[in-house]
Amino acid sequence: MSITNAEELAGMQKISDAVAITLKEMREYVKPGMTAKQLDDFGGSILNDLGAKSAPRLTYDFPGWTCISVNNEVAHGIPSELKIFKEGDLVNIDVSAELDGFWSDNGGSFVLGEDIYQYQKLVTASKNILKKAISQIKGGVRISEIGKLIETEAKKSGYTVIKNLTGHGVGRSLHEEPHEIANFQDRYNFERFRKNTTVAVETFISTKSTIANTEKDGWTLVGNKGGFVAQHEHTIMVTDGMPLILTNQNEIWN
Repeated sequence: MSITNAEELAGMQKISDAVAITLKEMREYVKPGMTAKQLDDFGGSILNDLGAKSAPRLTYDFPGWTCISVNNEVAHGIPSELKIFKEGDLVNIDVSAELDGFWSDNGGSFVLGEDIYQYQKLVTASKNILKKAISQIKGGVRISEIGKLIETEAKKSGYTVIKNLTGHGVGRSLHEEPHEIANFQDRYNFERFRKNTTVAVETFISTKSTIANTEKDGWTLVGNKGGFVAQHEHTIMVTDGMPLILTNQNEIWN
């Protein structure tokens, strides 16, 4: 959406705070032995306390308040009772929600407890690449240039990117224009970032795969060549200079 006044910015900040706080609290709450449903219910209760409605439920009738993906799951993981967290798991939590007609989206991957399986290098790369990408976004910058930066940085670290999952516009709905902020240089995308618009920018940094395919459950995405993926996401407002990071309270860069 395009922010045209202080009230709209305040509305976007309020929902962005809600999803950011929920993500941060969930990350701090999860422990080995807990089920994904327990973690999701905890997240759902925070959203509810803050007056926010789960976007995946509202928009897609998703079977959870949040998306929780573990290890080889790339995204849209179902938070089921059968999914039990273990020490060293690569965990991704994606929280998006609506409040007073405004929508915001954020997510982050992390290693649960001790880094037994050496996922931390991938997680750190994803964080750093998102930080670098966001720092280069301002009004007039071509969206494909940011995609080029993300893929170039991933390759420098020995990784690939998932090409069919992207960032997107957000604000008055969960997904709006620009519909694709890809993790690679899409030479057919001539769109530019526009000042005062709100967008969700996310990385999908991968050890092997380049495409995410849907599992039989109809929701969970896994890589076409296996391996693991780290994702980090902020909702930002584009300006003439450094973007305003609306979901800053999630502390995904810490």
